[in-house]
Amino acid sequence: MPERNKPQRDFKGNKAHLPSKPCAVCGRTMTWRKAWAKNWEEVRYCSDACRARKGPTT
Repeated sequence: MPERNKPQRDFKGNKAHLPSKPCAVCGRTMTWRKAWAKNWEEVRYCSDACRARKGPTT
């Protein structure tokens, strides 16, 4: 069992240091998520609703 008073070295909730980028449809800022780790460069939409509202790709 880990000690509670021991300082942590890994990420434990400090989202200020995570990368972010705007949604291609609404412009809302999206913060990096672990689920997007493998394809962060290809993530363009903040939600399924924005993905459905996307315009034609050129």
